[in-house]
Amino acid sequence: MVSQSHTTTFLFFTTFLFISRSISAVRFPPRPNTTTTNDLDFIRTSCNATLYPDVCFTSLAGYASAVQDSPARLAKLAIGVSLSQAKSTAAYLSKLSRSAAVTSAARYSGDGHQTASAVIRDCVSNVEDAVDEMRGSLRQLRDMNGRGGVTAARRSVETFRFQMSNVQTWMSAALTDEDTCTDGFEDMDEGGLIKTTVCDRLEEVKRLTSNALALVNTYANNGAP
Repeated sequence: MVSQSHTTTFLFFTTFLFISRSISAVRFPPRPNTTTTNDLDFIRTSCNATLYPDVCFTSLAGYASAVQDSPARLAKLAIGVSLSQAKSTAAYLSKLSRSAAVTSAARYSGDGHQTASAVIRDCVSNVEDAVDEMRGSLRQLRDMNGRGGVTAARRSVETFRFQMSNVQTWMSAALTDEDTCTDGFEDMDEGGLIKTTVCDRLEEVKRLTSNALALVNTYANNGAP
């Protein structure tokens, strides 16, 4: 039990370093030195449309001055935040699947149930798929914001809706993959601390992805040129 706890704690801190990398890939104009009340109000009001408004506001408020009142920037940022956490979680799970703690836990699996190591390996695949789908969403949003000479002024309503439907599809698929991962752990009778730690991390990712999808939906419904 002590070895399992130490391994889980070590992996938590080593993967913490991954958290900010994807957010930095979300491209914004230079941030002003101050955040206005209006900027924060926009974040707060937008987050009210999500299932987890407090999580939404806490995760995005620090970027309010860059987002200002742009639903497009807010959707892009929310995806970036979710992507960052998903990448961190995938790295954590990948290391955990090779750890002595999982090997030890796997020895105590009951008949008819997957072992901890098997569930974690499946979960790694699910979360990596979610990462790829969120990356696809970000690429589509960047394409919509000027790549290839396509500007908002020239983009038709039909094109906007088609492109946003792609983003919505990818984000929905990412959330489904994350749900599949947690379903595997709920069906597992053993795992102890590992199961609790992994499920807590996955629930955090799922909340961020759910919020990002809600903000994408808001932008899709209200942001057509």
